[in-house]
Amino acid sequence: MKFNLLKRLSVATMAVVATVGLTFGGFTEKAEAASVSGKVVIAGSTALLPLTNQAKKEFTKLNPRVSISVSGSSSIAGPQSVLKGSATLGACDWDATQSVPGYKAFSGLKAHKIAVIPFATIVNKENPVKSLTTKQLQDIFSGKIKNWKQVGGKDEEIVVVNRKSGSGTRVNYQMKALKGSSFMSGGNYKEVGKSGEMASAVESNPNAIGFTDLAYVKGNIKALAYNGVPATVDNVINGKYTVWGYGYLLTKGEPKGAAAAFIKYMQSSKFQNGSLKTLKFVPISKVK
Repeated sequence: MKFNLLKRLSVATMAVVATVGLTFGGFTEKAEAASVSGKVVIAGSTALLPLTNQAKKEFTKLNPRVSISVSGSSSIAGPQSVLKGSATLGACDWDATQSVPGYKAFSGLKAHKIAVIPFATIVNKENPVKSLTTKQLQDIFSGKIKNWKQVGGKDEEIVVVNRKSGSGTRVNYQMKALKGSSFMSGGNYKEVGKSGEMASAVESNPNAIGFTDLAYVKGNIKALAYNGVPATVDNVINGKYTVWGYGYLLTKGEPKGAAAAFIKYMQSSKFQNGSLKTLKFVPISKVK
């Protein structure tokens, strides 16, 4: 009888300890989350804007003492804003600490890889063309091919839509899809400043062609296959689709406080395999 009573008391004690432990464990997690505070300003890439906006919503919900503002204009504005001190984090579609065609490396910055960005050639859904080759795209964007019938489409003049200089999407598309081929600068041609403006321009014109990242491919626009390979997340992962680049957050030196915590959250397995994939980006661990 005495042994059974002691056994019951021991079990009860263990249960109380476990409950208290879990409770204080919960408090610890909340305290750690609440201990992150400060202001983070993110500027730069519009290709990454859907991603940074979503991360902001999730991160500030977990860390209510952190204030985050997100804006997008162009990738070049990311490193520029960080160096000027007007932004904490610069979003950029290339590693701005390294030189790329047209842009010298920015010194004093540190690049943090946060995503793989699939880019795609886009046309209006009314356009019957489904795939274009590298050569066809080079000739279209340089102005040599001027009519859709030359590439299997309708007898309509092609309207080429490009991103303005400074765009990371433009840098990646020219390097990867056009293999460095030059863009046209006149004729039936227009330039837009942001990814959203590119999507709107193509969506509103059945004869337009442009390019953007997959996050913006919706509504009345479609992504064309590249050399017969559909522009999909799976094809980026399996190595068949090659028009993609890494997205980065740039800091002035090593990040600290809320900025460091935000970068860590965007790189976390939870975010990489959750919202990031939902938005048609590719986790950085999936591509080598």
